[in-house]
Amino acid sequence: MSSQQEFVLRTLEERDIRFVRLWFTDIQGYLKSVAVAPAELEGAFAEGIGFDGSAIEGFSRAFEADTIAQPDPSTFQILPFGGEQDGYLSARMFCDITMPDGQPSWADPRQVLRRQLAKAAEDGFSCNVHPEIEFFLVKSIDTDGQPPVPADNGGYFDQAVTDNAPNFRAEAINSLERMGIPVEFSHHENGPGQQEIDLRFADALTMADHVMTFRYLIKQVARRNGVRATFMPKPFSQYPGSAMHTHISLFEGEDNAFHDPDDEFRLSATAKSFIAGILEHAPEFTAVTNQWVNSYKRLSYGEEAPRAASWGASNRSAMVRIPMYTQHKAATRRVEIRSPDSAMNPYLGYAVMLAAGLKGIREGYELPAPAEEDVSLMTRRERIAAGFRDLPTDLDYALRKMERSEMVAEALGEHVFEFFLRNKWQEWHAYQSQISPWELRHHLEF
Repeated sequence: MSSQQEFVLRTLEERDIRFVRLWFTDIQGYLKSVAVAPAELEGAFAEGIGFDGSAIEGFSRAFEADTIAQPDPSTFQILPFGGEQDGYLSARMFCDITMPDGQPSWADPRQVLRRQLAKAAEDGFSCNVHPEIEFFLVKSIDTDGQPPVPADNGGYFDQAVTDNAPNFRAEAINSLERMGIPVEFSHHENGPGQQEIDLRFADALTMADHVMTFRYLIKQVARRNGVRATFMPKPFSQYPGSAMHTHISLFEGEDNAFHDPDDEFRLSATAKSFIAGILEHAPEFTAVTNQWVNSYKRLSYGEEAPRAASWGASNRSAMVRIPMYTQHKAATRRVEIRSPDSAMNPYLGYAVMLAAGLKGIREGYELPAPAEEDVSLMTRRERIAAGFRDLPTDLDYALRKMERSEMVAEALGEHVFEFFLRNKWQEWHAYQSQISPWELRHHLEF
């Protein structure tokens, strides 16, 4: 037994923890959980917890259903909320999904990201990620298809507390910190009820775990404050959507591989090729970073949401922004990718973005000229003339681009690639079959 496993078992006894929740994620990014008693955990460390993989979206077929959830003791954390009735503590650990022969499951999003990080390591890189996660607080999500009601009327950086949940942000940050998830900033965003919480950087796999925990905790804290949280990319037509702007940096040992003190933008050749890879393959991976039908309402019509694969220094209309706050500080040189939304599966999203950037480095992609104007105000003809490639405007187009992408297929693996496409085509066809109120209002009398 490893020292980490021994620590977990000792902590369970010392803190009188009654349940351990073993977490994993399906291909779409839904959190799955099985609760075990502490007495069963030693056996779970040794043999894992068997479950029917065919019952989980995209995991396995009925004739290969036996699947193992193997707890990762390095992810052990005590949950900040005790049982509402008895007050006893519970804890959680993320799991790696394996097959009965011990081989990693090709369907496990956590393993998808592990494989991509291993490829980065082969090239001499480690990857740090820092997300800015936006979401809405609303009075209820039981709206029967009608727009929800925001929990407050605040705007960008407003000091005013959330009207219907005045203690929300303080309690949310406290809960995250207690789970070992350090918070860098938090503030009210542009839309009524819209919040942003930025997490301090961590390695990509740890951060993907943090994002899944973040979404769980935010929903729990919202419920405890009498409101609800939604990570739907664009729940309101008249307000901006919710992004998950993702800052990425590559390190070679202790040195930031993206920093060059002699460059105009303090960007190394490695960073420039990484950005070029992101821009070149952005239309191919957008279906992963923006996976829902609703995601394209934000990309096509949302404020500060990129419409084209462009880059710029401090330019918030570009898809890739180079923050210039601390440009002389080598450790903080990074790129900010602004297209992902807060409903992205973080394991798959980080995997495809990293794969695109690494491909740019390996093949020496040339970085085009930066965007120096507001890309969102340019016409399509102006964007084409400037050399910018438009991002997909709906899920249909995004899936067609993804289908033809060898880069995305290799990054996700055949199993996840095929299931993701099949599942998302079903979503698109179901959406297309609906008759919307807009159509009825405008065409019924024809």
